[in-house]
Amino acid sequence: MIIDPPINELLDKVECRYSLVVVVSKRARQLVSGDAPLIDIDPDEKPVSIAAKEMYDGKLNVDNGFGEF
Repeated sequence: MIIDPPINELLDKVECRYSLVVVVSKRARQLVSGDAPLIDIDPDEKPVSIAAKEMYDGKLNVDNGFGEF
């Protein structure tokens, strides 16, 4: 479950919940595939949490609801 960053604040950065899920999941898959995180992370942090924090910090550019990284 995503608690930090708050889901309501993440939703302010996209058009709808679906867009949020798509962008965060695409970025999480990239992280699992070996892409370097765009933020400082805790080594035990999960890819979805990292992707959500990257979005919250403005590191992901969202275009039409689908992420450009």
